Amino acid sequence: MYQLKKMSTALAMIGVSTAMFMGQSVAATTDSASVGNATDTTQDISPVTNGVSQKLKGDSKAVTSLNELLPTIKYTTDNLSTVAKKVNDATWTAGSDVDRNVGTKLQALLNWHHNGAGPVDGYWGKNTRKAMQAFQKANGLTVTDTLNNETWQALTNNEKLAGQPVLVNYQLTDADVNVTTTTIPASAEAKAKLDGMYYESIPEALAEKFHLSEKYLKALNPNASFTAGETITVYNPGNPNTKLVSRIVADKATQTLYAYGENGKLVASYPTTVGSTATPSPTGTHTVEVKIHEPNYTYTADDGEKSIIPPGPNNPVGLVWIGLSKPSYGIHGSPDPARISRQASAGCVRLTNWDALALLGVIKDDATVEFK
Repeated sequence: MYQLKKMSTALAMIGVSTAMFMGQSVAATTDSASVGNATDTTQDISPVTNGVSQKLKGDSKAVTSLNELLPTIKYTTDNLSTVAKKVNDATWTAGSDVDRNVGTKLQALLNWHHNGAGPVDGYWGKNTRKAMQAFQKANGLTVTDTLNNETWQALTNNEKLAGQPVLVNYQLTDADVNVTTTTIPASAEAKAKLDGMYYESIPEALAEKFHLSEKYLKALNPNASFTAGETITVYNPGNPNTKLVSRIVADKATQTLYAYGENGKLVASYPTTVGSTATPSPTGTHTVEVKIHEPNYTYTADDGEKSIIPPGPNNPVGLVWIGLSKPSYGIHGSPDPARISRQASAGCVRLTNWDALALLGVIKDDATVEFK
């Protein structure tokens, strides 16, 4: 759990938060300006992409914020690999298995409908099931534990959306491969000596950029050297939700975060880790107090000595901190996206970094956050 304080200047707010982490006192701080509130309404933007993913059109504050937070991905479908073609052409019929080709397409369809399934890996698992059930609830379908024909038809009834490529070709740029990497040590004291909590490898950075599991990225590109100019096969993440979020429900039972628009309609869902038995999340409804991109993280040991861990994707709270009016609690990113919904949190709401960034771009300053 995290305890939040705010300091204001004329141009920015700096958030300070403290926490309990693995039995220790922890604090998160930042030198980054907090993200401004999006007060204007946004037109519904289709998640269908056409050679460019995560590049939104429009001049609303939400769109501008999302374009700043998320990387633009230019892709092609020329000379796709055999594996990519099989995934893109995959379809499901009642009674058939969800193999890895169908599984990848299913995860993509759920993501494109803004029901996040976690890192794309092609396998049926708890996060895919939860995303499917969120989609079913949002569309008035029967909620099931397995894929059924009604759900598949609803996922694919938009021909343009269902027909866009799931796996695509992407040419690596200098910026993709000239990223600073580091070895992340175990202790907070050693972490505090780093210049940044960077990725530990280029494949890790690429996997997060394309919302893939690192193992699947390597399986799709078994002979890749991941050097500039090389063309690799990646997942097409589509475009994020652009509707303003005024209400959040963090469901402890389903380990899912539900995001609602100003009209009360569900606009997105994300797999999450909400608290643990040892450090449970709070109850009741609270409000967003501060929104920070790239926070620091201050670890306070039992003897009171503090170690300030620098920002970065492998920071204990990832790339995002959304602090709540309830002292000590917030919504944040994660250095380990594969473990979302599969590990405990220290009372807060933990998302993948890309989901946290997508939420950061659209959540209102006065949004309510309900724990149930």
